[in-house]
Amino acid sequence: MSIRTLNGIDFAAMVLLGAEQLQQHAEHVNTLNVFPVPDGDTGTNMNLTMTAGVTELKKNNSESIGHISGILSKGLLMGARGNSGVILSQLFRGFGRYAAPYQELNTQQFAAALQVGVETAYKAVVKPVEGTILTVAKESAKHAVHFARRTNDIIELMEQVLMQAKETLSQTPELLPILKQVGVVDSGGQGLVYIYEGFLQHLKSGTGLKSAEQGSLRKAPDVNHASIQVSKRSLDIPMSAQSRLETEDIEFLYDMEFFINRQLGEAQGVPFDEEQFRKLLSINGDSIIVIPDDEIIKVHVHSKTPGEVLNLALKYGEITQIHILNMREQHRDLLSSGVDISPMAEIFADIPMNAEVPTPASAEPPADEIAPYGFIAVSSGQGISDIFTSLGVDAILSGGQTMNSSTEDFVNAISAISAQHIYILPNNSNIVLAAQQARELLEGERSVTVIPSKSIPQGMAAAFAFLEEESNDVNTENMLAAIAHVKSGQVTHAIRDTVIDELEIKAGQYIGIQNSKIITANAALLDTCQSLLSQMLVNNDEIVTVLTGEEADPEMTAQLGAWLEEKYPKAEVEIHEGGQPIYYYLFSVES
Repeated sequence: MSIRTLNGIDFAAMVLLGAEQLQQHAEHVNTLNVFPVPDGDTGTNMNLTMTAGVTELKKNNSESIGHISGILSKGLLMGARGNSGVILSQLFRGFGRYAAPYQELNTQQFAAALQVGVETAYKAVVKPVEGTILTVAKESAKHAVHFARRTNDIIELMEQVLMQAKETLSQTPELLPILKQVGVVDSGGQGLVYIYEGFLQHLKSGTGLKSAEQGSLRKAPDVNHASIQVSKRSLDIPMSAQSRLETEDIEFLYDMEFFINRQLGEAQGVPFDEEQFRKLLSINGDSIIVIPDDEIIKVHVHSKTPGEVLNLALKYGEITQIHILNMREQHRDLLSSGVDISPMAEIFADIPMNAEVPTPASAEPPADEIAPYGFIAVSSGQGISDIFTSLGVDAILSGGQTMNSSTEDFVNAISAISAQHIYILPNNSNIVLAAQQARELLEGERSVTVIPSKSIPQGMAAAFAFLEEESNDVNTENMLAAIAHVKSGQVTHAIRDTVIDELEIKAGQYIGIQNSKIITANAALLDTCQSLLSQMLVNNDEIVTVLTGEEADPEMTAQLGAWLEEKYPKAEVEIHEGGQPIYYYLFSVES
């Protein structure tokens, strides 16, 4: 059996089976986490990212591999979680860009698509690290380009891709010392190997699509841990601007969203003048978004005259997926219920057949309803969320270490805030890329700055450093300086024996982590906390913040506080209930 070319139907089946293979082994990928702490999430992040792509694929059916790979790319892009998920989405984004003009790919084209995917992923990462999923993807694509010159069989080529991916994966400990020290291979690379195994399984058997459609992928994990919580301050400042309006003050009362399919209708071939279209919409409308995307145009507008808007749109094609909301009626509901239900820009659930998923964008509210700035922060505990709210954060993404916020989570959060400029505090090194990807998706539509905070303490320091009267540039500079002066500490327990930087760690011991590096391990929790803080405190007069986790013992916390006051009398110590999982304590030390 041989396959000379790969079409959209077979590629979709490969992806479905690859996603199923990854889902079945996601927990194994999680266990490959370098640090011996119970927060391994690479498998979870990659699984959720692939599930988002599969969800979009299931809405479409096309023999064109260019179309199918484009649908997959945009689904992955929006669902990307964590560094591993973002990199995975970029690999398939590049693949989709290469495949876009093709109905089918031969072996050399398939190999070239893999190579473009690698190049796209490397460009997305500021400082690529070898010995990771990037290396596994790079070496397998390089081998594919070379081997494709000798075969015209897609199955044979995929066998070689998988073989090279496995071989490169086995070499990752030699490329990344920490992997060798801990005795594991790279977790992201392992996840990619599982996906490739699913690819090959379909190509060899031609089966598996039905099981992928009817099996565990239908039971995707509940991701409400990353849901948006709009804070009380948000309701007081930007979000409740509508609740302070009189119903009749809503001038442009019809909130409209729809697609124009340029390939359908009597207006086929009519040139689309985007500038003129926007100008005509603005006569009786505002909050205008027009996104041309190949043969599909996405339109959002608040208008007085919905009929005129639709007649204008009909000049350029057939209108599909029409959503019209009367915002005065919505406002009356708001006043009667006391709940803020201001509209959010939507990602359409049902995409027309043979049309790519439009990139979601956030509607700008009218100028008189918009705040000068807004904040989004990622939090991992109710107490921490409350602190961010008190510091002026508008929207909280409840996520953190074991449930990373996705690109789509950030896009939706941005959409929910009526502000001229929005700052994002990811508060986790594994979430920064997803936040940056959201900013790039909305570039030109919303003004967004990602402050690359890599811990909860850094995020709090950045929020505290913000001054409303300063410019965006000055505030960005101040917040970056603030996070640079924060030492972050974490205390949790080890889940396996290991040796890191000559520090011997036994399973069950409590370990202290400073700025992502394990520096102490002890059998007693209090000893670990004291050892970690002793190394973090240098001048004895710093500001120390302690955030207690959901498993922290109040008596132990009291003992720790007493020890700090006795040993560091000049230090300013604050203890707050954080409520975070996994970590008994989070420490912040600021000079």
